[in-house]
Amino acid sequence: MGSPTRHPFSTRCRVQIQRLTEAIMPTAPRRIVCLGIAVLLAGLLPSTSQAQPEGLAVAGVTLTVDDLDRAVPFYRDALSFVPVDTVETASPRVARLLGVFGARVRTVRLRLGNETIALTEFISPTGRPIPVDSRSNDLWFQHIAIVVRDMTAAYERLRSHNVRFISSAPQTLPESIPVAAGISAVYFRDPSGNPLELIHFPPDKGADRWQRATDALFLGVDHTAIGVADTDESVGFYRDQLGFEVAGGSINFGIEQERLTGVFGARVLITALRPPGGGIGVELLHYQAPGTGRAMPVDTRASDLWHAHIRIHTSDLEAVVQSLFDHGRPFVSPGIVDVTGTPLTAPHGAMVRDPSGHALLLTAPPSDS
Repeated sequence: MGSPTRHPFSTRCRVQIQRLTEAIMPTAPRRIVCLGIAVLLAGLLPSTSQAQPEGLAVAGVTLTVDDLDRAVPFYRDALSFVPVDTVETASPRVARLLGVFGARVRTVRLRLGNETIALTEFISPTGRPIPVDSRSNDLWFQHIAIVVRDMTAAYERLRSHNVRFISSAPQTLPESIPVAAGISAVYFRDPSGNPLELIHFPPDKGADRWQRATDALFLGVDHTAIGVADTDESVGFYRDQLGFEVAGGSINFGIEQERLTGVFGARVLITALRPPGGGIGVELLHYQAPGTGRAMPVDTRASDLWHAHIRIHTSDLEAVVQSLFDHGRPFVSPGIVDVTGTPLTAPHGAMVRDPSGHALLLTAPPSDS
C-alpha cells in the first residue's frame, strides 16, 4: 500500500478546534471536555476535487459473537432490539466474501427504531476471543452508539442485567461546554465482549429524530465509533474514496473522557462522518494521548470476536471497488463476490479494510430497498 495522502484537514482543523476549545472555556479546568460528541465544524474540513461515488448509505453494523443463543436475548431484553430474522449458510461463496475458508455461519438481524444491526456466530471455524486486556485506544476497538431517552433508567436496566461496564459510570458534559452541554454517555460490553455505548441527547442536541416524543427507552443507533491510527488517512479513505461527508470534529480530554473510555490520560481527536444517503454515521477516534494502542492483528479474520464490519450500500459498486484496488487498499474478499442464491440480501459484495484495519462490506443496494 502506498504512502498515505495528506489533507488540509490535518493542521488547519486541529488549530481551529483548539482555538474553539480555548474560546469556549478560557478559564475552565482541563477536565471539562466533550464526551465524544462532535462539535460541528464541517466548514473547516475542505474536501478534495476527486469525484465521489453516489448512492452511498450505511445499512448497519455486523458484530461477531461467540454464542447467538446468549447474545440475542441480551440485545432483546437488556437493549430492546427486536429480532427480525435468522439465516444460516455454509456457502463457499459467502466464505470467499468473508475471507474464512469453510465458514459455516448463523446470523440474526435485529432492529431498534429505524436501524438494523446483525450478530454473526461462526459455527465453524470458531475464532479467537477479544483480549481480556483490550482497551478503548486499541485499534480493533469499535462500538455502536445506542441512543436512549433516559440515561439513568437505561443505566439501571443494564445494571439489572449484570452488564460489564468499561466506564466507571455515565459521564455528562457540564454546562461549561455549551456546544454539547448535557450530553451523557457510558461504555459497556455485550456477553461476547464487544464494546457498546449508550448515549443521551438533551432537547437541544442531536438529530431531530432523537427528540420525538416516545415512551421507548432505547431509540436507535446513531453511529459506530472506530479507533484509527491516522485521522488524515482515514478521512481520505472515508470521504474521498467512499463519499462520506465530514460532519464535525472535536478534541476531547480530561477526567470525564478518562472515566468514559477507561483510559488514563485520554485525549481523543474525534471526527464525525455521515453518509449522504443516510443511515448510521461513522466516528473516528484518534487517541493523541496516551497514544494509539495496539494495532489490528494482521491475521484478523471475520470469525475473530474483535471483528466487526460496517455494511455499506453503494450504487456504483464496481467503480468503488476498482478505485480502492487502485489506491492499494487491502481486501478481505478477492474483489467482488457473486453471492446470488445465498441468504445474503444483496447479490454481490466485497469486503475491504480501512487504513486502520476495520472491515467494510460493500454491496449494491438490494433490489427491494
